[in-house]
Amino acid sequence: MSLDNKPVYAGGCQCGAVRFRVEGALGEASVCHCRMCQKASGNFFLPLVSVRAARLEWTRAEPNRFRSSNHVRRGFCEKCGTPLTYEAPDGVALAIAAFDQPEEIAPVVQWGVEAKLPYVDALRDLPGRTTLEDEAAGTFLHEIDSFQHPDHDTETWPPEDER
Repeated sequence: MSLDNKPVYAGGCQCGAVRFRVEGALGEASVCHCRMCQKASGNFFLPLVSVRAARLEWTRAEPNRFRSSNHVRRGFCEKCGTPLTYEAPDGVALAIAAFDQPEEIAPVVQWGVEAKLPYVDALRDLPGRTTLEDEAAGTFLHEIDSFQHPDHDTETWPPEDER
C-alpha cells in the first residue's frame, strides 16, 4: 500500500529492461481469446487487467509499441519481446503475467470466446507434473542459470557481474 492507502503493484518484462509501477485499484481482469490477442501473446489467450483508474508509471524504460489495429497499440519489450500492454482509446491494460505477483490478479470474465481454441477448456483435465518431475530433463534443469529479472524491483539490471 502507498502512504494514502492505495494498493501498489509492480512488474515488468522477462529481461528487466522495462519495469512498471501501478498505484491504485486495478480494473476488471480478463482473458481474451480473440485471434489478435493470441498472436500478440504467442499463446492460447492473453490475460489482461485494466489500469485505467490507477496511475501507471514506467520505472525503467518504456515498452515499444506495435499498432495492431486502427484502434489498438500493443506494448512489448524491445530487448526480450515480452508482451506488456493493450492500449485502446478507453485506457491501458497490462498483461497479468508481467506483474511481480500475478497470483493476486484473477480474471473474472473471458472475451473473444468465438475464437477460443477448441482444446483450451480441456487443459485442466491434462495430467499435471512439476518441472523437476521431467527426469529426462533433470541434468538440463539443474544446470540452468536464469537470466530472468527477479519478481521485484532492482536498482539496476542486469547485475554488474553479468554485463
